[in-house]
Amino acid sequence: MEFINGEDRDQIMLFPGSIDEYVDENGTVRVIEAYIDSLDLYALGFSRPQPKGTGRPPYDPKDILKLYVYGYMNRIRSSRCLEAESKRNLEVLWLLRKLTPDHKTIAKFRCDNGAALKNVFRDFVKLCVKMGLYGKELAAVDGSKFKAVNSKDRNFTKDKLKKRLEQIEKKIGEYLEELDQADREEEKSEKEKSAQEIRQIVEELNERKRRYKAYEEELGGTGETQKSLTDGESRLMSANGRLDVCYNVQTAVDAKNKLIVEFEVTNHANDLNLLTPMAAKAQQILETERMAVAADTGYDSASDIAAAVRKGIDPHVAGTDYDISVPVEEGEGEEIKSHVRGRCVYLPDRNIAVCPMGKTLYPTCYKKSGRQGVYNNSRACKACTCRCTASKRGQYFEIVMAESDFTTEYTDKDLNVRQVHVKPNRTMYKQRKSLSEHPFGTIKRSMDSGYCLTKGIKKASAEFSLTFLAYNLKRVINILGCKGLIERITHRVCPA
Repeated sequence: MEFINGEDRDQIMLFPGSIDEYVDENGTVRVIEAYIDSLDLYALGFSRPQPKGTGRPPYDPKDILKLYVYGYMNRIRSSRCLEAESKRNLEVLWLLRKLTPDHKTIAKFRCDNGAALKNVFRDFVKLCVKMGLYGKELAAVDGSKFKAVNSKDRNFTKDKLKKRLEQIEKKIGEYLEELDQADREEEKSEKEKSAQEIRQIVEELNERKRRYKAYEEELGGTGETQKSLTDGESRLMSANGRLDVCYNVQTAVDAKNKLIVEFEVTNHANDLNLLTPMAAKAQQILETERMAVAADTGYDSASDIAAAVRKGIDPHVAGTDYDISVPVEEGEGEEIKSHVRGRCVYLPDRNIAVCPMGKTLYPTCYKKSGRQGVYNNSRACKACTCRCTASKRGQYFEIVMAESDFTTEYTDKDLNVRQVHVKPNRTMYKQRKSLSEHPFGTIKRSMDSGYCLTKGIKKASAEFSLTFLAYNLKRVINILGCKGLIERITHRVCPA
């Protein structure tokens, strides 16, 4: 029995008359064509959406955008790989009508249109909102670490610089001692370094020492805790149980179809005080006055949760069960009752705190770091009906002064507050993992987007705009099918 044999390469064959016959009627490439052709690139903020009257004609931005979206949907993100696909991939040949832009043109488009690419992502979200694909009731907020274009060796913390400087000082001392010994001895073996070689090594070590000293002074002047040399905005973070230089990408995922509502690329090492900003953006995009938000224990910040409550967001953070005093508008205050175990809320714009009983606490001292203060109000504690402490000096709260979502609207001395008992719904916050981890797992594994190709938050944001747009497109295609989605894109209306 023989093997199955292919056709003779020299055999003359008649191919179909058009490239369109090679593209499946239900191919995702047809969805990309229909959606991007429906966009107004000028309104979205793309650079050069219209060609100039003189000079060499440029590529249409829609064609480059189509190429990028197709690439991100098919695990192809590199500009050089996209250039290669435009010459050999039949679907790309159909999509670009046989155009073959070079890799520099492709890469420059992504770098120059970061804000516009995020507008495209939001445009598709709004289209899905019109089609009723977002539930608007529950969203999961979570963050994940994505490796930046920066190795750990080219990232320096204060402790690392201190350790390196100590090592250099020790090495310089050893070489200087060896140099003195070499000067004293007239005969040296062939294996020993010459005085000239030792002096050169010491000079190199001194140069490295001066460079590390400059990094140390820079960190002291800027107040930063880290310095990355390749990508200056990336930071050393704990990712999957090990340290790596990453970006912390925050997402808000709707519970109905696990579609991403909003995202933000940050260089925060943890998720503290990021719940309200993400939830508020999701609330604004979905155009809803009230919604529930589920998050893990990394978002457990009383000030952040208080800010969420004030914005009409119902937070369900794993591990929280306490009373907080939430500042409210005049006339909305409620009677303050005694609390059992409460949490203090910090207002950074006024550098004061509000205890669970609604009393204003003032800073009494600061720790050496300068970012942690001790707050209390002994006079208010003496007159308070809640005896939460037996100390004559009153209750003390230690607060880490981090950024919060409070604004400078609190100008009066006496705050109007109401007490809120925050108890998470177990059913809701248990859904968080299946909601927020699903997109991250799909993006990192199936779409091979677990690392950045560009440097800086702005360029990384452009990259993740394409990644999350591709994810949402794939999800909606699975829900509606290609023909159903193309029909809705064409009419830009929700189904009857």
